[in-house]
Amino acid sequence: MQKKYIWAVSPNNTPLLKKSCSHCDSKQFYCSEKFRINAQKKNVDVWLIYRCVKCDSTYNLTIFSRTRPTAIDSILFNKFQNNDTEQAWKYAFSEEMRKKNKVEADLTTVSYTLQYDQISSDELLSLNERILTFEVDYPFDFQLRLSSLIRTCLNLSSRQLDQLITQEAITVAGKKLQKKHKLKDKDRIEIDFKKLKSVLCKEYQSLLTG
Repeated sequence: MQKKYIWAVSPNNTPLLKKSCSHCDSKQFYCSEKFRINAQKKNVDVWLIYRCVKCDSTYNLTIFSRTRPTAIDSILFNKFQNNDTEQAWKYAFSEEMRKKNKVEADLTTVSYTLQYDQISSDELLSLNERILTFEVDYPFDFQLRLSSLIRTCLNLSSRQLDQLITQEAITVAGKKLQKKHKLKDKDRIEIDFKKLKSVLCKEYQSLLTG
């Protein structure tokens, strides 16, 4: 049975917002992971609270505006009331929510941790597979390039990856990999093992011959 490897990408923090502070010279706000709910007659407003990285003044990212409480899922509303961290992160990473509020995030401020089975070049060369299959666990999108992930997880050089792309050895969701491809949750990567082995052997031979 063919083995499927899992590559898990876990952000360590939410992205900062690019926004000028009206109280100081800062242009960045961080997510406080807390919600604010305000009732107005029969309607409610719900915001995700951001704070200036310098002076801690607040900016409220609108989640719901003048909405009847009955129109909001009860489980979701309970998460707002309890400042559910996971829910706050979902909104903090949501491009749709940022567009709705006309704000931009600095996605380069997101650091992340990778969890994956490390496979050495020797181990790769010893495998007997036609296709190597990898699936990505990437619940929060911060525009990470899939090519960067492949290089790290398979310990490939830029030249080796370029060769594999040129040879059309890597497919993502059935399509040939492009270097600009941005990672998506549950992306399924398949690599032609014969071509991968050829690229690795060429590199190994070049190192031996100096």
